[in-house]
Amino acid sequence: MFGSADLSIPNAHSIIKYHLNHKRTVSLRKSVQALKPMNQLGNKDSSRVRLIGLPFLWLILVVFFSGFGFSSAGDDPYVWQEVEKIVAVGDIHGDYKNFVAILENTGLVDKDLHWTGGKIHLVQMGDVIDRGPQAKQCYDLLMRLQEEAEDAGGKVHMLLGNHEEINLTGIAFGQPGYVPFEQFYAFLSDKYRERYEKDIRKEYKKRGVENDGELDKAIRDLWEEIYNEPVKAASVYFQSINKTYGKWLLDQNVAIKINGIVFAHGGISERFSKWKLSDINKLAKRELRDFRDAQLYMKKPTIANPQIVYAPEGPFWFRGYALWEEETYQGDVDKILKNLEAEYMVVAHTPSKETIISKFGGRVWLIDTGISEYYGGNLSALVIEKGKFHPKEFTDEE
Repeated sequence: MFGSADLSIPNAHSIIKYHLNHKRTVSLRKSVQALKPMNQLGNKDSSRVRLIGLPFLWLILVVFFSGFGFSSAGDDPYVWQEVEKIVAVGDIHGDYKNFVAILENTGLVDKDLHWTGGKIHLVQMGDVIDRGPQAKQCYDLLMRLQEEAEDAGGKVHMLLGNHEEINLTGIAFGQPGYVPFEQFYAFLSDKYRERYEKDIRKEYKKRGVENDGELDKAIRDLWEEIYNEPVKAASVYFQSINKTYGKWLLDQNVAIKINGIVFAHGGISERFSKWKLSDINKLAKRELRDFRDAQLYMKKPTIANPQIVYAPEGPFWFRGYALWEEETYQGDVDKILKNLEAEYMVVAHTPSKETIISKFGGRVWLIDTGISEYYGGNLSALVIEKGKFHPKEFTDEE
């Protein structure tokens, strides 16, 4: 029923250990070399991502957090009521063409890709990036549609998924097949393009070459060489994507509730169902920012024991709703939704080989159908209107 995508969590244990026990953050060389699939770890490590903490630092953090608290004042909005229509879209994984086809078929954009959804709320469930080649185009479109929808009285929510997590924290490049060349090339910052392309552009100018295609090919060949040098490429890629898109990504939510329906990439497990959604969003973004800044600015993270980043039961990685048997876990699901003061939950993350799936008496909806061609190109959206759930399937020709 379900695909095997990303069924193991990257081994962040070694990276975090280096972060906490060295004066400067672990280099990307060590980060890349430290990554292993989860199934290569021992039993104790594979059951959870175990983190090495520093007692003194932990004491400081306890004092800090107990004084700071998780006040809702100043939080980003995460709950909406009385929304007439919601359109939820699962993992895109860099497939711009298929994403656009879904937006057009649900009436959210016109032929020029401008917002026509009025007061509709679009919820993109995370994992826009990796696997497919056009994540940057997808992000750019989402950023523009957020502004246009807001002006029209609607909303575009882009939730953070586990692939946003690992790109923000700097370990995506170390995972085989996650960052294709086209994604790497698209996210290159002007700073790095200028630095690495300077000599070759100077050479072609000196030769008086007027064939732009020839110069473009030479530049692409240069970047393909760099792409095949994992340490250098990982550093260039991480710096580029975080300097240009990191701030915007960290402004996005991890979990939201609309009309009593909770939306989260992997879903909310029982442990986190006891938290307020505001606390989940706030702490997740604080942890992501801490690990991102540690890599960007070559310093140690300040959070010694992250609770959400890389957590198997956290909202980025949890797969319970896809894998649990309904007869066994119906009571658990009812309890989780009661804790969240919600009637339903919509999740993505685990691609099905079929269609949008409803489980647990219609209270949980699994909407990752493998939209990207990487997973088969099964275009879908979940339309929720007047309390009714309507799974929609499309072809990219419709």
